[in-house]
Amino acid sequence: MSDAGKVFQEIVNERRSIRAFKQDPVSRETIASVFGPALRAPSNCNTQPWFVHIVTGAKLEALREALPAAFASGDVAPDFPYDGVYEGVYKDRQYGAAKALYDALAIPREEKAKRQEWFLGNFRFFEAPAVAFFMLPEGFGLREACDLGMFTQTVMLGLTAQGLGSCPQTALGFMAKQIRQVIEVPDEHRLMFGMSFGYPLDTPINDVVTDRTDLESAITFHSE
Repeated sequence: MSDAGKVFQEIVNERRSIRAFKQDPVSRETIASVFGPALRAPSNCNTQPWFVHIVTGAKLEALREALPAAFASGDVAPDFPYDGVYEGVYKDRQYGAAKALYDALAIPREEKAKRQEWFLGNFRFFEAPAVAFFMLPEGFGLREACDLGMFTQTVMLGLTAQGLGSCPQTALGFMAKQIRQVIEVPDEHRLMFGMSFGYPLDTPINDVVTDRTDLESAITFHSE
């Protein structure tokens, strides 16, 4: 394996969802050094159907204050529909990930109030110093959502390479209305999801590594 291949594998293996961050700010230069190269991500017919709104400082604190209470009261207004109901092995993986997280937090299943309070940390961005909201142009959908995912994965690997951590959060997609009340977002930018990012804290929740399927289960080779 080439040296570049080894570095790539290390970055991929190191990336995980981070849910506790230091307060250290991430410089504009560092952010540009990650998001700029990520613009090389592929997209259908090179349409590049992505917009990103990055929020820090006072605007971020305003969102951190408003979003948890709004979600807890049921005041949600996503730009895209979300089902989130899984069956079979997909449900098993969903439950397995939740168990790994709550075991790391030492919150047993019966303590539902504590689990709910921790979940609301999504809307405080896990105290991260920055959040990015990933958006599609109005009228775009499933095909372009795939493009947005490839772009976002490139961003997350870039953050990892810079010693930063990130957490992609579908939950933030439910708060499109409240987000628009705090930051100026063009009407044609439709929120798909958000991603908190910053420098990771050394804490057990950030050591959680969820299970992955094996190569044979996910990949089928066809040759003869």
